[in-house]
Amino acid sequence: MPALVTSAIVCALRSHGEHGAIARLLTPDHGLMAGYVRGGRSRAIRPVLLPGNAVKAEFRARTEDQLAGLTVEMAHSRAPLLAEPLAAAAIDWACALTAAALPEGTPYPALYQALDGVLGAVEAAPAARGWAVALIRYELLMLAELGFGLDLTRCAATGGGEDLAFVSPRSAAAVSRAAAMGYEDRLLPLPPFLIEGGSGEWAEILDGLRLTGFFLERSVLTERRADVLAARERLVDRLKRAVA
Repeated sequence: MPALVTSAIVCALRSHGEHGAIARLLTPDHGLMAGYVRGGRSRAIRPVLLPGNAVKAEFRARTEDQLAGLTVEMAHSRAPLLAEPLAAAAIDWACALTAAALPEGTPYPALYQALDGVLGAVEAAPAARGWAVALIRYELLMLAELGFGLDLTRCAATGGGEDLAFVSPRSAAAVSRAAAMGYEDRLLPLPPFLIEGGSGEWAEILDGLRLTGFFLERSVLTERRADVLAARERLVDRLKRAVA
């Protein structure tokens, strides 16, 4: 098989053998791909394979069923962000979600662009107000791309599109303030920025994370709940402490 050379974002890394590692990268045209990196745990290569880094990747495999050999060159390092607790937690979660949720070999060009945008936002503004909304929108896009999208365009009860303020955990559809009256405690708050665009206040950002987190845990991360969601819990905990 011919080699595949592509740009990619490093999403996950695990040790394999004494010196090697298996890396999982998100590519623009081929989706999530895994490859064996010889010497991947070495002092020279390990910094290149940090989650969030942009790389030039070359995959080589004799057959489609064989795990490809992978070589990587750094295109853009985001390692300096790992010294910032909130930024590091955001990168850790966004990449862990991508690696855990997506099937290998299925193209998701919109997710590649969105993940690159989230990482760029974290890099441009390490303060969480500058990237938290982008992260929530990435999680919503992930749900939609995997077939679990939320309907935030109209009220599930009335069919109208006015004053949407909640989401039904059962139907994953929006509910207007009037239709929700008396049932608010059974519904998930819908942050205004997901309808109107723009940024959000801290309380709205936390509501947004609660909203997407509920559906990710229920529909996407069912088999790897404990280990993957731990990264999200660290992020949310750090956000709460930052705004307390």
